[in-house]
This record gives sequence, C-alpha cells and structure tokens, in this order.
Amino acid sequence: MAEMKTADIRAMSDDQRDDAVLNLKKERFNLRFQRATGQLENTSRLREARRDIARIKTIAAQTRAKKK
Repeated sequence: MAEMKTADIRAMSDDQRDDAVLNLKKERFNLRFQRATGQLENTSRLREARRDIARIKTIAAQTRAKKK
C-alpha cells in the first residue's frame, strides 16, 4: 500500500477509514516481524505505515469535529 494522500482519505467513508487503519496496523505488525528476523528490505515502509495511520486518524477526528 503506497503512502496515502489526504484528498483520498477525506473521500473515504468512516467505515473505509476504519478498515484502512486496521489493514495498516496488520501491515505494521508483519513488518515488525520481518525486521526482527532480518527479512525486511524496505525499512522506510514501517515509518510510512505509522504516518499513514496517524494521518487517517487525524482526518477522522477532524471530520467528527465538523459534524458536531
């Protein structure tokens, strides 16, 4: 999964955002194991996944705040 753009995230529904966060968390879990066993080739993907999760959560919080 490539780095997500904010416009793409804003276009998602709440359920889609939740699914994206869940998938990214699973990916991070797998990447951490790959790093521990020395199989991880693209080490920057860990950082990208972490930032994508934060980006999605931030935009979700912003949209919830607008709805109130």
